Amino acid sequence: MNLIISALWFLLPAYFANMAPVFANALLKNNGKPIDFGKNIFGNHKTYRGLISGILFAILVIYIQRYLANINFFNEISILDYSKINLLLYGFLLGFGTMFGDLIKSFFKRRLSIKPGSIFIPFDQIDYVIGAYLFLAIIYFPGWKFFGVSLVISFFGNLIINQFGYLLKIREKRW
Repeated sequence: MNLIISALWFLLPAYFANMAPVFANALLKNNGKPIDFGKNIFGNHKTYRGLISGILFAILVIYIQRYLANINFFNEISILDYSKINLLLYGFLLGFGTMFGDLIKSFFKRRLSIKPGSIFIPFDQIDYVIGAYLFLAIIYFPGWKFFGVSLVISFFGNLIINQFGYLLKIREKRW
């Protein structure tokens, strides 16, 4: 159980980065500029605003984690020593990696003629985790066991959260 909690805590910046574009879209009420300039490489819903908001959310969350690491519970579940890492770099790599993973998944969805928002299991649930680990591995990789646990909890967690979102009428699709 401790491994699961530690993995959730470790990936918290990536989870928030993954949600950031949805919040940014709701708050800013505009479509933003597509990263692919409307060429349908990723889809018009993948915007610079989403990319930047994902990176900023990840950086913000890792700074909050650094603050919370002073509390014994958070210090015990953490695999990082937040006082000894470059928070800006870690946050950037987790945020950019999260957004990159999502972009790559969208690229393949467009090639397979799968519309934005359509189901693409298991990639819709784990793309951002793979991207976050890929980019963070430039400076730190916690091991394959930790990575595997992260994939499993992210997959099932995403499915559960989407079901709640549908039941609360926040999401249009049940998947």
